[in-house]
Amino acid sequence: MSKVTVVGAGNVGATAADCIARLEITNEVVLVDIKENFAEGKALDQWETSPIHLFDTRVTGSTNDYTKTAGSDVVVITSGLPRKPGMSRDDLIQVNAGIVKSVTEQVVKYSPDAIIIVVSNPLDVMTYQAYLTAGFPSHRVMGMAGILDTARYRAFLASELNISPKDIQAVLMGGHGDTMVPLPRYTTVGGIPVTEMIDDDKLNAIVDRTKKGGGEIVKLLGTSAWYAPGAAAAQMVEAILKDSKRIFPVCAWLTGEYGLTDMYLGVPVKLGRNGIEEIIELQLNEEEKAMLNESAVAVREVLDVLKTL
Repeated sequence: MSKVTVVGAGNVGATAADCIARLEITNEVVLVDIKENFAEGKALDQWETSPIHLFDTRVTGSTNDYTKTAGSDVVVITSGLPRKPGMSRDDLIQVNAGIVKSVTEQVVKYSPDAIIIVVSNPLDVMTYQAYLTAGFPSHRVMGMAGILDTARYRAFLASELNISPKDIQAVLMGGHGDTMVPLPRYTTVGGIPVTEMIDDDKLNAIVDRTKKGGGEIVKLLGTSAWYAPGAAAAQMVEAILKDSKRIFPVCAWLTGEYGLTDMYLGVPVKLGRNGIEEIIELQLNEEEKAMLNESAVAVREVLDVLKTL
């Protein structure tokens, strides 16, 4: 019997739970939220789709009762406030770090063997907060960012080239935000380097759009994205539970890889039943290294804010 918990029944958490249930990779999905009856309502609504979508995974909800999450194999943390107008990034870090810390304490208490996937923002720093609080080995605490970012990048390429997104493979590194590092040199279309399919100007415009992908959705909707982030978190859960050893860009703890240490940052990893089973070190050229270092500096600035709290 396996169990997955999703903490936070807002748009991202509810979408992740729905995607995980439909994948039929676990016996039970538990949705937890602090708001009275909110998770229970979302979970019941999802369970009522099971005769239509034809899945057996039980979906249940809980208002802040973590006993129901006991023995979870994977826990996805989506809790936290979105940034509101007039709120500084530092304010957001303080509020969300407190939320992620208290959630992680509860998770660890009831599921001491779980693998934790953090989706809360600012992503790289909240993953670090969960790691500090959990006291788990680093391969069992990771952040979801790269799969979402690379999905946006591949979706934009599919639209531009008028081809199936299924045939596009890409690697993307760095922090989750404007300093992320899409790597066109490692992007292929059906095995063909993307640079042979599209001219530089168009490719650079797509890379730029990818970096601002989250902001583009916020401008359109007035709130953060949820379909793609929820689906991206579910894909990580699937790779772990099925022990499929997929190669994904994931926010991982670095101890010297790429010359970086003591921080969480997006890098390609092998994802399986033990969590992050290997960090893959690409032979980056000077320009790519410079972009990754720039991204690391931006993430470290936010980390420094966390450390002063």
